Amino acid sequence: MKGTGKKASAAAPRPSAARGDIEAIIAGTHGDPFAVLGVQAAGAGLVARCFIPHAETVEAFTLDGARCGTLARLRDAGFFEGPLSISTRQPIRYRAANDGGEWWVTDPYSFGPVLGPLDDYYIAEGSHLRLFDKMGAHLIEHEGATGVHFAVWAPNAARVSVVGDFNDWDGRRHSMRHRADAGIWEVFVPDIGEGRPYKFEIIGAGGAAVPLKADPYAFRSELRPATASVTSAPLAHDWGDAAHRAFWQKADQRRQAISIYEVHAGSWQRRDDGTFLSWDEMADRLIPYAVDMGFTHIEFMPITEHPYDPSWGYQTTGLYAPTARFGEPEGFARFVDGAHQAGLGIILDWVPAHFPTDAHGLALFDGTALYEHADPRKGFHPDWNTAIYNFGRREVKSYLINNALFWAEKYHLDGLRVDAVASMLYLDYSRKAGEWIPNEKGGRENLEAVAFLQEMNKAVYGRYPGVITIAEESTSWPKVSQPVYDGGLGFGFKWNMGFMNDTLEYLAREPVHRKHHHDQITFGLVYAFSENFVLPLSHDEVVHGKGTLLSKMAGDDWQKFANLRVYYGFMWGYPGKKLLFMGQEFAQRAEWSEARALDWHLLQHGPHEGMRQLVRDLNHVYRSRPALHARDCEPEGFSWLVVDDRQNSVFAWLRTAPGAKPIAVISNFTPVRREAYRVPLPAVGRWREIMNTDAGFYGGSGAGNFGQVTAVDGGGIHAAITLPPLATLMFEFDPE
Repeated sequence: MKGTGKKASAAAPRPSAARGDIEAIIAGTHGDPFAVLGVQAAGAGLVARCFIPHAETVEAFTLDGARCGTLARLRDAGFFEGPLSISTRQPIRYRAANDGGEWWVTDPYSFGPVLGPLDDYYIAEGSHLRLFDKMGAHLIEHEGATGVHFAVWAPNAARVSVVGDFNDWDGRRHSMRHRADAGIWEVFVPDIGEGRPYKFEIIGAGGAAVPLKADPYAFRSELRPATASVTSAPLAHDWGDAAHRAFWQKADQRRQAISIYEVHAGSWQRRDDGTFLSWDEMADRLIPYAVDMGFTHIEFMPITEHPYDPSWGYQTTGLYAPTARFGEPEGFARFVDGAHQAGLGIILDWVPAHFPTDAHGLALFDGTALYEHADPRKGFHPDWNTAIYNFGRREVKSYLINNALFWAEKYHLDGLRVDAVASMLYLDYSRKAGEWIPNEKGGRENLEAVAFLQEMNKAVYGRYPGVITIAEESTSWPKVSQPVYDGGLGFGFKWNMGFMNDTLEYLAREPVHRKHHHDQITFGLVYAFSENFVLPLSHDEVVHGKGTLLSKMAGDDWQKFANLRVYYGFMWGYPGKKLLFMGQEFAQRAEWSEARALDWHLLQHGPHEGMRQLVRDLNHVYRSRPALHARDCEPEGFSWLVVDDRQNSVFAWLRTAPGAKPIAVISNFTPVRREAYRVPLPAVGRWREIMNTDAGFYGGSGAGNFGQVTAVDGGGIHAAITLPPLATLMFEFDPE
């Protein structure tokens, strides 16, 4: 057929694409490029159309290498069209060439969709609980080719493209297919793999370009200050933590010893040159340290991707990506697995309350208030200058609930500490009159946020019963840690902010004045069992000019250490799970800063090393004695022994649990040694001294009871006990 008219016609066909479509593709304004590009019907046959900038010639091939057409360049900008010799639609590849050489392009528009109608239905309904398997960027094999499937929610956009180093960040090259029913845009980009930076280029409904957006579902991100998302292979880790997970799935967490070490991963320790440790380096140091110290869990301040170091991770822009600061995501998985195999749980500080307004983040994502409320009275947080999620929008709730499930499933996390719950629950939080909108009932409760929290907790506990959720909630909202079916929010635990505030105020007072504030210690027991409490001495107490726990204590330097020791002993004997922020276990002197490592050199000094030994011993005593933990959340495990001795600022109580030896806890909050102090006890016989925070090797004066006291029956069962100055003692009944 060489030289025939038919051949000449095939080489220079009359274009079947409309001129307006061609110009819109070149301009990047076409709303449905899949209707124009790729393999399309033209009369009785098929044609291929592509947009390949810089190409001068283009030939078409099937994926198995058979040549199936030559395309003519219809526009110098790179628009080509030509007939195909194939009889059925199928993916094709192009061999493009110019004076500089040739290259291959697999046509993304020749592939069918990856998502299906069921995805549309469940996504639109807000009930899809596997969004992290569908949205974002996934390396897949599709219709005979390997590549990455991209999907993003942008219902009000006129056009969405994925851009990256694989297409010169040119939004005309990979415009996405619009699934209008769900507001999802998707495209399969063949021939790219992991490690490729990308963003979404979005044209708003009015035709204006939105700043390039990072992927809300990205599993990996660039290291700040770069802000692109990065394609990532499925998490490749061979988990060895089955025994750890099986234990917690069957356990009643309320009756387990839980002592949490709160850590900021970027400043616990650093390399000698001041740079961050990698996850593997952190595992080598932090896991053995936390195990030796007797903590049961490490709680990381947010390690999800965030652009600004001084935000401590609370201004997160990538809820699905472990931050690139400490290496690749697999490194975090190795850390979690290593911790589990060493007996440590890992809790993530999780931030669903608000998000930053950085241009590459969720704010005005498709040119409209999509993840946030449009009205700043509901959608803007005055405390942090951040946006507030629209909890009443199904897709937003689903995005956040899926994220909670994602961390439990993909990274085997043991818990989520949910940040700033109080700010979510109240529409007038940090707002003056006129700056907030009442709910449908005229009240100030954020009913949409309540429903979200309840749904999140039901989903987490329903699917991963070994995972705990902990609310940072600073008000008296009822039933935070009660089941949803009983009208609660459904959290497993709640931070006891009242305990922290009252006790720190009490310890800041000079001992001579404490008798006038006796109720700051006793009042907490009025509500101690109204929730499942965690007692938090967190990072919030050692920043923003608040000093450190040591500096908060009253008195001279010796008394400050003694006050902190008596306080720790008191707290570890008090009902509730424990949380201590890093550095406070050795009485850090300088206020914490995210910009530097802790002052580990202090351990060369006796009082600091003594404090560390005390916290270590308190953890081991707490964990090894069920009386101190098995009824942390139930009133039958606590009874006062001495409650009204305000003159001497002495408190004593009994901790009990079924089948366990009872333990008496006595705290003397004055620097006065008291001899033969009468403490009522429930049983005659020997009570062994298992803790004395005034012991010499902790840095105390060394006063004590030679390891035991004897309770006698004389005017009531009691023991005459030496109370060291500013000290907490624990005595375990030993009938043998």
